[in-house]
Amino acid sequence: MPKTIFKNAQIVNEGKIIEGDLLIDNDKIVKIGGIISRPEAKEVDASGLHIIPGIIDDQVHFREPGLTHKADISTESKAAVAGGVTSFMEMPNTNPQSVTQANLQAKYDIANSVSPANYSFFMGATNDNLEEVLLTNPKDVCGIKIFMGSSTGNMLVDNSETLDRIFAQVPMLIATHCEDEGTIRANIAKAQEAFGENIPFEQHPIIRDVEACYLSSSSAVALAKKHNTRLHILHISTAKELDLFRNDIPLEQKRITSELCVHHMFFNDSYYPTHGAKVKCNPAIKSKADQDALLQGLLDNRLDIIATDHAPHTMEEKSGNYLNAPSGLPLVQHSINLMLDFYHKGKISLERVVEKMCHAPAQCFQVSKRGYIREGYYADLALVDINKAIEINKENILYKCGWSPLEGMTFKGKVEQTYVNGQLVYADDNVLPFSAGMRMEFER
Repeated sequence: MPKTIFKNAQIVNEGKIIEGDLLIDNDKIVKIGGIISRPEAKEVDASGLHIIPGIIDDQVHFREPGLTHKADISTESKAAVAGGVTSFMEMPNTNPQSVTQANLQAKYDIANSVSPANYSFFMGATNDNLEEVLLTNPKDVCGIKIFMGSSTGNMLVDNSETLDRIFAQVPMLIATHCEDEGTIRANIAKAQEAFGENIPFEQHPIIRDVEACYLSSSSAVALAKKHNTRLHILHISTAKELDLFRNDIPLEQKRITSELCVHHMFFNDSYYPTHGAKVKCNPAIKSKADQDALLQGLLDNRLDIIATDHAPHTMEEKSGNYLNAPSGLPLVQHSINLMLDFYHKGKISLERVVEKMCHAPAQCFQVSKRGYIREGYYADLALVDINKAIEINKENILYKCGWSPLEGMTFKGKVEQTYVNGQLVYADDNVLPFSAGMRMEFER
């Protein structure tokens, strides 16, 4: 790859926006700022564009292997780079599940051959695979995933002794989905008694309610404090849970961290009557009061990371009634659009968007040489026109499932180009035919 100079860019990085040039050579960033001249380099005119570090999405479901009628690593990683996401961490609830080292490695092998984005895959914990979990290499696997809720059937870890052993013995980051199974089952029974099989989608945040989330997340926090475990709680959805997290110490000093997903920020329970299954996800999208509190928790650093929990299903699957329609939304292509919507409404600065989508995931997971625009770091970059309007529609949705809960909405802000390891992988509304992604490494 030739050297490339991005000329006259607005570079958003580490709490600042500077105007100047940016030089990359092969897969690394070489020089930042000022006027850069290299006769042998290719020049890219970035006038009017903002360059941000490639987004790191720490929670996606790309459905491969076994569920590829919904999505696969190739299609969804292409959607990711179209949205400026240059690195993703994918979940273990595929078929077969990533609960053995062999199954985990099989996913890495697929990504190595097809992914334009960098990748890592969580090792899944069950009630009886602790020996396999302990074989996981913290240097090249993002973390261990525990479903402390009912989202994924037999991947639910609900044995208290097993949970205690996992939290006590696993030396690396543990990421948890936290919802209390007993509370959810009791609430479903109440809803069925009231509505039979025709439960309205408006019941979703009542069935998967605040208490279900808090009981489970507070239990995870208690276990982490007991064993000094490195805990990361995914997709916080309630105001009540915010008190579980600290904001009086820097992120790099935290042993317990948190993630906020874009849909819990953008939607609230007023969308259920119009969107139904399209906004059914676990944990549930909840009230306007929860929505407002989550944004405040992000701004005051009780919530550390912004992610998507990208979880596609076919529209046919989503067309079922409440009890049959699966939970999950496809979002990885559009997280930057949602966050720029908050920016244009004056609710968050560009610098904080980059902090929460790029820097914080790199810090939280100790990602090696990604998440920042720094000399010597990998050239993972997104060039964004923050003022160009884009309508989300079926013609520009790249998800294999072919739909988005954002269809018909217009957002101000568009990714123009994406570079992964110095390779241009997205430009002119097209994903280019390069498998530029690398297996992510972690400085642990």
